[in-house]
Amino acid sequence: MTIQKTKIKEKTENEKSSLPSNNQDNTLKKILREVITLVVGKQAEEIVDLLDTKKHVNEFLLAKKLDLTINQTRNILYKISDHGLVSYIRKKDKKKGWYTYFWKIEVLKSLKFMKNVLIKKIGQLKHKIKSRETKRFYVCDRCAIEITEEHALICNFTCNECGDILSLKDNVKLIRDMKKNFEKLKKELEFLEEEIIKETEKVEKIKLKEIKKEKAKTQKKSGKKKIVKVKKSIKKPTKKSIKKKLIKKPVKKKSLKKTVKIKKKPIKKKLVKKKPIKKKITKKKSKK
Repeated sequence: MTIQKTKIKEKTENEKSSLPSNNQDNTLKKILREVITLVVGKQAEEIVDLLDTKKHVNEFLLAKKLDLTINQTRNILYKISDHGLVSYIRKKDKKKGWYTYFWKIEVLKSLKFMKNVLIKKIGQLKHKIKSRETKRFYVCDRCAIEITEEHALICNFTCNECGDILSLKDNVKLIRDMKKNFEKLKKELEFLEEEIIKETEKVEKIKLKEIKKEKAKTQKKSGKKKIVKVKKSIKKPTKKSIKKKLIKKPVKKKSLKKTVKIKKKPIKKKLVKKKPIKKKITKKKSKK
């Protein structure tokens, strides 16, 4: 009996631990759907369940499951990709020759997109609450038109449409509802920030795995190259030795040829022609 009780307790504990993770997944899916509805529209909400996978999905398969034409699905995907919320891979069909695209939703980018949207919403709501707390507003009960106090003074507190007297609006309930909505948006933003941290960690882990794989591939390639180089280095000396032996013979012949060919040219001595020396003939003087 005690063993059965302990087993039942363990089961209930496991179920409780699994519940929050499922809730988180559901809330994440809801956020992703909101993102797609903001970008494309509510008609493309179902595409989130198909794109939220680890691997990229074929666009023809997406069209089949969504019960749309390929051009309609592509238009939806292109609109989402304009905001950078989806990534794709293209593969060439060897038989047909054209490219087929595979798509996948970028969870981290879509969460960041939603974060920016929420920040804008919170800012706008904060401004509205402040204006409701500080300013007065007047309403026409018949036309349901709301105007500020300044505008009401200009109109003499009468409606421009029907001419009825304007009544002061009680903003207490409206401010209360706005504040509740403000707190809800704040909680959503906190949850988003937590999810962004988790997703960044996941992305970093995937990147590290890819880097390790690339390193392993490069190491294998470098190992193969080294083996090839070693083989080449073993073969090279034999070739060189044969080449050297072959080269030694023609060197001797060349030297012989050179000795044969190079003939000493006889140095021609320049014959210097001696100029004929003219002897001076001295005439003897005749004695008288």
